[in-house]
Amino acid sequence: MKTLLFILQKEFRQILRDRTILSMMFFAPVMQLIILPMAANFEVKNVNIAYVDHDHSSYSEQLENKIASSGYFKIVAAPSSFKEGMELIEFGKADLVLEIPSGFEKNLIREGAQEVNLSVDAINGTKSSLGGVYLVQVMNDFNKNLDVNIKLPNGQIAQNAKITVESTNWYNPRAEYKYYMVPGILVLLLTMIGGFITALNIVKEKEIGTIEQINVTPIKKWQFILGKLIPFWIIGLIVFTLGLTVMYVVYGIFPQGSLWALYLFAAVYLIALLGLGLLISTFADTQLQAMFIAYFFMMIFMLMSGFFTSIDSMPDWAKTMSDFTPVTHFIKVVRLIVLKGAGLADLGTELLYISLFGIALNGFAIWNYRKTT
Repeated sequence: MKTLLFILQKEFRQILRDRTILSMMFFAPVMQLIILPMAANFEVKNVNIAYVDHDHSSYSEQLENKIASSGYFKIVAAPSSFKEGMELIEFGKADLVLEIPSGFEKNLIREGAQEVNLSVDAINGTKSSLGGVYLVQVMNDFNKNLDVNIKLPNGQIAQNAKITVESTNWYNPRAEYKYYMVPGILVLLLTMIGGFITALNIVKEKEIGTIEQINVTPIKKWQFILGKLIPFWIIGLIVFTLGLTVMYVVYGIFPQGSLWALYLFAAVYLIALLGLGLLISTFADTQLQAMFIAYFFMMIFMLMSGFFTSIDSMPDWAKTMSDFTPVTHFIKVVRLIVLKGAGLADLGTELLYISLFGIALNGFAIWNYRKTT
């Protein structure tokens, strides 16, 4: 431990005397988090819907088939109750819950009108607005083609029955886009800062020649790697704290779930991310090489994480690849904790995934570091 403390002392001194690196790690992420959510936008092509059918009639089945064949929606589940449908929204498996009440067909035939309940996961403002608009279009088309003639008391035939949609925005009542974008941008900025800075760390020692002096010392490999990782892990948590502060002060978003759970995931995620950066720096010989390798992985992480494009719209091979990127799981975790109030009991699988990434990447970095050439 005494050896490790000397390494940490040397690393902190080296970091603190480089003002450019300090500004990149603290000032740049804060400014980007303030500016980027105001400009970022994207289009959603697929909306997941949970169809709760309490009527189980021929008309409710026709409506379900109409929605499924519209091209806008994917019916991911048919829960038996509204509560089960809301649980699918809470865990991010559905974007909309459409509830068909009992007596749906009977009321259409006898009274010519029937209300249905639409609940929308409005954290993603784009999906909520598009999903609601698309569903209303589908329902209007269903109304036009519904073969129901209502016989009035005077013997006349009324127009076709009408279905009225009553919608509710959950978790984001005003469907504001910032609630979806800000947590994701915070994760991406943390990923870029942690991945790029650590990827340059060991390579910088190689370029200035100090790596040879370190290699002839009795310092063990794990001590050297931990000495490089711990300072940036602490700095990463500070940057994460600054990001949460900006998120609350500028955008009024405060985590609905446990802050302890959020910091636990952030701590484990940073270990995995810093392990990747250190692994890159063990392969590269120059800082330019390290930057290009880190940039390659950062682009994959950003594009495959579901931040810019919906994972549901990706082909199967891309969905599988996104599962093997830690940023995908961390973005999901941050949104669930910050916006939906999820706890550790709900996110145990994600914690396991991120922990495995951390163990594998850091273990490989320690194994790949060579004290001799």
